[in-house]
Amino acid sequence: MTAINKPVRHKRRDVVFPVVNTIILCILMFVTLYPVLNTVAYSFNEGMDALKGGLGIWPRVFSIKAYDELLKDTAVYKAFLISLSKTVITTVLNLFFTSMLAYALSRKEYVLRTFITTLMVLTMYVNAGLIPNYLLISRTLGLKNTFWVYIIPTMFSCFNMIVIRTYIVGLPEALVESARIDGAGDLRTFFQIILPLCLPVMATVALFVAVGAWNSWFDTYLYNGSKKDLYTLQYLLKMKLATTQNSSNAANTSAEALASSAKVAPITVRCAISVVSAVPILIVYPFLQKYFVTGMALGSVKG
Repeated sequence: MTAINKPVRHKRRDVVFPVVNTIILCILMFVTLYPVLNTVAYSFNEGMDALKGGLGIWPRVFSIKAYDELLKDTAVYKAFLISLSKTVITTVLNLFFTSMLAYALSRKEYVLRTFITTLMVLTMYVNAGLIPNYLLISRTLGLKNTFWVYIIPTMFSCFNMIVIRTYIVGLPEALVESARIDGAGDLRTFFQIILPLCLPVMATVALFVAVGAWNSWFDTYLYNGSKKDLYTLQYLLKMKLATTQNSSNAANTSAEALASSAKVAPITVRCAISVVSAVPILIVYPFLQKYFVTGMALGSVKG
């Protein structure tokens, strides 16, 4: 009797676990996606109706007035190009310099690698603060009101260097030894042997750097706030959101303001701004997803 019951119990467990697991994952997926879908619904909803609240994942009164209000300004397109060029250049240069240094510090024959790595790690925990950093970049380096203030301070990341170095250390040492036997130098070994093998971790780091560069607006506020030609998209959208909110608060009792809010409201503009700023990253991510997942999995196994 006991021998018969054991297979039945195991069979029930095999059925119950996938069902419970699927239900939990569906709940987590809904909890994760709902704020995104709700934001999109508000951005495509009419202003006066959106002020009533209670929207779900679908607009009650469809309207693209918020996007018209946002995208009619030609400065948005110029700021988009600034943000795009900033993101691309920052990502490429950061990967280039960070990966080269990571390869150098991964070589056991380099006697100063422990000292330099320790020194760099200390900068992750100890820094001078915002004011000395501002004085260094704006006065000493003279990068204020220039496009290079977005690029030069972000060409290297200690955290990314550690991630890439850990990945390189896990590669077979025989690859480097065979390349040296064939007469390859350090640069050729790095670019032709190591770099192609580091594609998964490079894609992971590239996604981190690109998202950070794209979403950054505080650097524009600090160094290029008086230079409208160098506004990034995130900073410009933040300024437009503040302007929209202030205009609504200043004249929310006038008939003209009420008439305009029937089509657009601060909440719809805010949601439209969130959607516009997130779309480029959402477009890029599917192309890097395969390498991103692989890089994270390999990094977790290698420690």
